[in-house]
Amino acid sequence: MPPKPGLEPGNAAVALKKPTPAPKADAAPPKADLAVLTAALAAPESGERRRAARELGAFPEAGPLLCAHLAAEPAASVRAVILTTLIRIKSPAVVEGLLPLLRSEDSALRNAAIEALQEMSAEVEPYVGDLLADPDSDVRILTVNMLSQLPHPKAPDWLAEVVARDAHINVCAAAVDGLAEIGNERAVAPLQALAARFPDVPFIRFAAAAAIRRIGGS
Repeated sequence: MPPKPGLEPGNAAVALKKPTPAPKADAAPPKADLAVLTAALAAPESGERRRAARELGAFPEAGPLLCAHLAAEPAASVRAVILTTLIRIKSPAVVEGLLPLLRSEDSALRNAAIEALQEMSAEVEPYVGDLLADPDSDVRILTVNMLSQLPHPKAPDWLAEVVARDAHINVCAAAVDGLAEIGNERAVAPLQALAARFPDVPFIRFAAAAAIRRIGGS
């Protein structure tokens, strides 16, 4: 019997196989909802609290909740994750939640709040005026320290205004230190006038002169 056209003698026809479909990727695990993560912040295991703090970054409305928990959280590792999440969320609500921590008796908590606020320059701006007018000089000093590291174009001018107007020598001294790092030519005149404002405090004259030299003024 003659071979079928297209096939060589002695070769069997090869059946075509259908391509094997690629295996389906595993479905992503469902994300925990806000209520579940909120409850997890109270878990006794610090690892579970860290996980909750990290995943709450998907919920911008969780900012105030995280700020409130930050003040009570005993574990430094969980605090660090909370701060990272707050910086991710950064919003006016987060700023309002962090500002009360500037009055905390816990210095580590105060410093952590300042470090987080320094990453939210646009969100912090509307609150600067009230912070610099706060009746508590310690709050004003902390605000000045924050402004000295704040990546905001108005920061040098805010510090120069402190030097020109604040009545507390320690607040002014903190502002002088800040201006030595970030000051511009607009700060020179307030710095030059500072010694006359505090004639009985010799060190402020030397500090102001050093800041002026760093800025490049005469």
